[in-house]
Amino acid sequence: MDLLIIRHGQSEADILNVIEGRADFALTDLGHRQAALMARWAASYMRIDKIFSSSLKRARQTAEKLSAAARAPVEFSDELMEWNNGLIAGLSREDAQEKYPEPKPKHPHVAVYEQESAIEFRARAETALSKIINENPPDAKIAIVSHGGMIAKLFQSFLMLPFGAKIGIRSGDTGAHHWKIEGDARSVVFANSLIHLDELTKEESQ
Repeated sequence: MDLLIIRHGQSEADILNVIEGRADFALTDLGHRQAALMARWAASYMRIDKIFSSSLKRARQTAEKLSAAARAPVEFSDELMEWNNGLIAGLSREDAQEKYPEPKPKHPHVAVYEQESAIEFRARAETALSKIINENPPDAKIAIVSHGGMIAKLFQSFLMLPFGAKIGIRSGDTGAHHWKIEGDARSVVFANSLIHLDELTKEESQ
């Protein structure tokens, strides 16, 4: 099985400098361009049989572009949404700090401000990945469109890292990761590829 994991494009929250998480912002004009370039590249890089995507707007819009380019069906899932950051979602960082000072939960099962606990977040990633791996053919080529925080948890789950492992992965706007499962072996082919955005980089330098 091949898994192509993709983060959504730039969202309105990025330029408004607010805390996003579960706040449901759309893509910016740049985000739409990033998603279109990613979709064109991904469709040429790999035959995609099916796409699974977070149901949040920024991921949905990214996945729809990929679906059109790859001619692959897309299934939207709440399980692939970003970390549930509760009451701070959509607030400016200043307002969030004033209203909800950053606490440090003593235990990973503890949550504050109507948020998801660290254990709940990891468990949601484990569940989403398990369904995708086990409910699709072993030779399937699957794309997953999600968010930076969730992709980091999916990465830990994919590599079967223990809950407390301080190992993660970063994803840029429309950053792509290729993971492979061959029998019992799991491997990372590449991480956070942004080669599809070279066209934008060239334009900015002119």
